[in-house]
Amino acid sequence: MNRRNFALAVSLGVAFLLAPGLAFAVDHVGEAITHTKEAIATGEQGRVDMLVTHAEAALKHAEAGEKAKSNTHTEEAIKHLEAAIEAGKKNDGGAATGHAKEALTHLEEATK
Repeated sequence: MNRRNFALAVSLGVAFLLAPGLAFAVDHVGEAITHTKEAIATGEQGRVDMLVTHAEAALKHAEAGEKAKSNTHTEEAIKHLEAAIEAGKKNDGGAATGHAKEALTHLEEATK
């Protein structure tokens, strides 16, 4: 194997090792958006327990996304998701849904 082929093989190997980690880090905000949309939908249906479940999942992904790449919009989304969870646990579906909608706005801004 000549040097050029060896260098190419090593480069591709490194790329394949790093690519899944990079894709996973980028995907957290997308997953947070998906769960936040589900939280909003279930909150609008009056299913506050499911709103809390989806908001908690969204929060975990938002926090992981924030660790991967800090962003003021992600930080704000985290605050609103925490507030949505808190309101949902108090069975205040209106406030919980409102906070989830605010979180969604910030998460979508974080992807721009």
